[in-house]
Amino acid sequence: MDAALEALATTARAWLSQAESIAVLTGAGMSAESGIPTFRDALTGLWSRFNPAQLASEEGFRADPALVWNWYAERREGVRRAEPNAGHRALAAFQARHPGRVTLVTQNVDDLHQRAGSTGVIRLHGDILEDRWLERRSHACDLAQAQPGTPPRCAVCGNLVRPGVVWFGEMLPAAALAAAERAAQRCDAMLVIGTSGAVWPAAGLAHAARRAGARVIVVNPHDSELDEVAHLRLQGTAAAVLPALLDAL
Repeated sequence: MDAALEALATTARAWLSQAESIAVLTGAGMSAESGIPTFRDALTGLWSRFNPAQLASEEGFRADPALVWNWYAERREGVRRAEPNAGHRALAAFQARHPGRVTLVTQNVDDLHQRAGSTGVIRLHGDILEDRWLERRSHACDLAQAQPGTPPRCAVCGNLVRPGVVWFGEMLPAAALAAAERAAQRCDAMLVIGTSGAVWPAAGLAHAARRAGARVIVVNPHDSELDEVAHLRLQGTAAAVLPALLDAL
């Protein structure tokens, strides 16, 4: 870190040391450092001619299930190839050193936080590696018995399998959102890492934390829509900033 950034980090460390409860909100920038493209960046090459709503909405999936399934299959392979970066590992180690103090909330649909060792991760936008049924049916369909295909489907009723992510126009998982809101309202400090702050209601968590009296620390190499909420901004990537910020705490 340069001298100016280190001075800010010293202040941030003091706030984190004093905080009895710390909430962490991570976004796509954190996973991008591990080689996972952000949602918009993934719409390149073969996929560049598609509107995001075609590939990330129930309407788009129903219109062309194979197209959407294949796009997510490609993204899933990218997630499986990726490895947690130094930022993921620093967060996991910090959480392990301070059991019960750190709640990690992520907008990311990959499993890099978990593979780095973080526990109790609150996933606001779902899990790209998980499957679920497109429709809720009165009878129970067994995912393990899904008939192979693009996408797989129930051999009995034809119900389609879809990725377990939150699509445009869908509500966030109620339990995850409620847990994230509780963490934001109860924390003494919030770390906001690698998110543009453009996606709601996730971005509202930083606003809620500040209204509740928490110190808000933004870690991002770029300007974000949450900079105005921050008490302090550390300009840099998660992989560069977090080890220097957290390893001594």
